[in-house]
Amino acid sequence: MNKLNNAGSYTLLCIACLTIMVGAVVAPGLISISRELNVADNAVFLVTLPSLGAVIFAPVAGRLIDKYGAYPSLIAGLFLYGLFGVSLYWLNSPLLVYTNRILLGGITSIVMAGCTVLISQWYVGKARLTMIARQGMAIELGGVLFLFVGGLLAAQYWALPLLLYLVAWVFLAMLLLFVPQNHPVSAEANSPEEHAISRKGLSLKYVYWLAVIAMTSFFSAIVSLPGIMHQQHYNEEQVGFLLSFISLIAVISAHFMPKFTTRIGEQKVLTLAFVSYSTAFIFFLQTGTGLLVTGAIFAGIGFGFSIPLLNHMTVELSSANVRGRNLSYFTMAVFSGQFLTSFIEYIPGGISNIFISCITLCMMTALYLFFKQNQPYKSGRTA
Repeated sequence: MNKLNNAGSYTLLCIACLTIMVGAVVAPGLISISRELNVADNAVFLVTLPSLGAVIFAPVAGRLIDKYGAYPSLIAGLFLYGLFGVSLYWLNSPLLVYTNRILLGGITSIVMAGCTVLISQWYVGKARLTMIARQGMAIELGGVLFLFVGGLLAAQYWALPLLLYLVAWVFLAMLLLFVPQNHPVSAEANSPEEHAISRKGLSLKYVYWLAVIAMTSFFSAIVSLPGIMHQQHYNEEQVGFLLSFISLIAVISAHFMPKFTTRIGEQKVLTLAFVSYSTAFIFFLQTGTGLLVTGAIFAGIGFGFSIPLLNHMTVELSSANVRGRNLSYFTMAVFSGQFLTSFIEYIPGGISNIFISCITLCMMTALYLFFKQNQPYKSGRTA
């Protein structure tokens, strides 16, 4: 078989949802879940510690994938994801709870990197870019879905949202049924598109840094908007609608990202992404529903034009024998950006200074990308 069937493609996209699900499952019922697990004083750690775990264990995950293969690693990762996720119910010591969340983050890095490696093995060239864009769409859709369902379950009983982690076992069964273990190696090795990699652009090092900045910017908006909207007398339902709207725009933007990339090139699309982030924060500094919605549109565009593209660039800049390792570093960069947002509240001056800092950082990044274009780079294919 030289082409993955529709069921196999759908399976890989379902697995991608688990990336954002790791924190989204407990977020709606965070207060009650943290109280029952005896960690109410530091409830936010239930959401943020998986990001730290992914950062810590991502290099190990990458080496496991390169040594044992993406398929066996993903099987182990999906099984452990469900096991560690649901086992939180039986833990009532803060040390055990926090350790569980950190280890679950490490397992998530195996799932995320392993899934992307499988995509890179089954798809080449433009088809690969399109599939990775769909992966980014699936991640955001997963956030919307699991936040919604998690909220419904948490309203019934505090522990019910933890059952959602067992969906990883459903995806594991789908992987075994619909995705063959032997991928078409010859298709990748012989594809002219695979070898026609431009010698101009960004190295892997810059791709990783851009991923950190992009995710820090995106999540700075996500974690700050509830407080801003509360000050402007919006209720929780309206906050939820706006955050879901950002995810929806991110999905739509990721869908169109491959077309923009083909037309104007990777660095120009990334430049647009960081300009969009800056514009979003400018609108978020203002008051009024229309301005918030406009800012949400630009925030979603920023995500859709950055993270899926940077993910694809990591694949394209990595030779097959180190692709798992390099994608694990990309995972580490993404989760580092998420985890860094835990500390933005310590920036002096409140929300205004936080957003001004984000505007400055994103505009500097956009200017760098604009003037960096057409400069040669040193290949990072064996990083």
